[in-house]
Amino acid sequence: MNVDDIIYLSLLVFSMGFGLYYRKITNVENKRLLGAGLGFVIAFIVSGFHILHILITTLINACIILFIDKRKCHVYSFAFSFLYLFFFRSTIYFGIPYAPSHTNLVQMMLTLKLVGLAFEVNTSFESKKKKDDAIKTEEQQLEDETQQFELGFTDVFCYVFNYCGVLTGPYFRYRTYLDHLHKPYNNYDDFMPAIKKKLYWVPILAGIHVFTGYYWPLAYVNTNDFLERSFLYRYWYVWPSFLIFRSRIYLGLVLTEIVCVLGGMGVYPVFSKPKSGHGPTQQFKQLKETTDPEILKALEYNYETVQSINPYESDCVPTMREAMKHWNITVQYWLATYIYKRFPYKKFRVGVTMLMSAVWHGMYAGYYFCIATVPFALMWEDVWVKLLLKNNAGAPKTIANGFMLFMKMQMFSYQSISFVLLEINKIIRYYNSVYHCIPILYFGLYFLGNHLLKSNKPDQKTSQKEATD
Repeated sequence: MNVDDIIYLSLLVFSMGFGLYYRKITNVENKRLLGAGLGFVIAFIVSGFHILHILITTLINACIILFIDKRKCHVYSFAFSFLYLFFFRSTIYFGIPYAPSHTNLVQMMLTLKLVGLAFEVNTSFESKKKKDDAIKTEEQQLEDETQQFELGFTDVFCYVFNYCGVLTGPYFRYRTYLDHLHKPYNNYDDFMPAIKKKLYWVPILAGIHVFTGYYWPLAYVNTNDFLERSFLYRYWYVWPSFLIFRSRIYLGLVLTEIVCVLGGMGVYPVFSKPKSGHGPTQQFKQLKETTDPEILKALEYNYETVQSINPYESDCVPTMREAMKHWNITVQYWLATYIYKRFPYKKFRVGVTMLMSAVWHGMYAGYYFCIATVPFALMWEDVWVKLLLKNNAGAPKTIANGFMLFMKMQMFSYQSISFVLLEINKIIRYYNSVYHCIPILYFGLYFLGNHLLKSNKPDQKTSQKEATD
């Protein structure tokens, strides 16, 4: 473990302890300033003078959100934030040293929050403009009311710098941030069950990461000795590499969720059906009217709004489509809400969303190699899901699920090696060493699956005809 990781973990542990005090603060102004102040200190500790990037991004975005036409502010915020992210990662070409890796994490989350805030402002403005409120349902009107808020520079600063999620997330909307300041839910929730559920994963993930990293270090892939090993060993090595990669990501996401839970960020009554990243989705009238302390004490609460990872579901569901729903959930919510659903041309939505995800992650070729293979992997998967999992067709369920699970993890592992190696020469070097066998295999299975689907169609038509006769 290097010094940066020690500092990172120390800041997370401190943030957890601070949350027990923070959630008890009743003065809204003190709470928002103290939360933002700690977040700024954390950003400064990991960034040093590179915090100027963070301040510039925040200041210019605040000006865009506050002073640009609300019908277009989200477009300008999006364009500026991602262009600056590109500049931030290429500063060496302008004579400016690269920022530390943890500053990159802060900048990434800052980008999501500021662009997301601009979209929220746009949504609020468009909602106020509508003249058909009279024909809306009462619940729709109440939902519109929750999206309307006034903003100033201090509000923008306090939101993006709040210590909950300032390092690696999770992403939460400005509406969620306001609720944690003004709603009384964190005075009544029993947060210990949620903490215990998340803490359960910490020693498991930490142990896996340390053990696997010690015996199968990622750096070994770049050595000449690795190329002299057998083909099967080189082929197999993507499995421990992926295990190291995902245990590290899982651990970081779980710890940041714990920071939010202890700080009272993202807690809502269960009856409002909160969703990761978004917050409440139902019963807005009941949510608004529930203010009696006795009723609040009796309610059941959860922290679904700030849940970023479900390690078990992510690893154990049989398909990639299902697994991706449980991985970095709040960021996926952001991508789906502000890119996929907003992009005007439907047939390009998936490609554009994947591209922006890669751009957000960084400039290394590995991100593009990894994410660019996702559409193909889903094409292969969709064919074999129809063959094996739908309508109880094909092999017995246990065998079919086991096959799909193995193939899912194999593809994830093969993709992740490019995410880990990052540089194109290292990626090509490894893929050449295993003769690109995985994409060749999956292409073959894709065409085989399509052939089997077509050959099954006459049988289906015959059986349907016999049934009608």
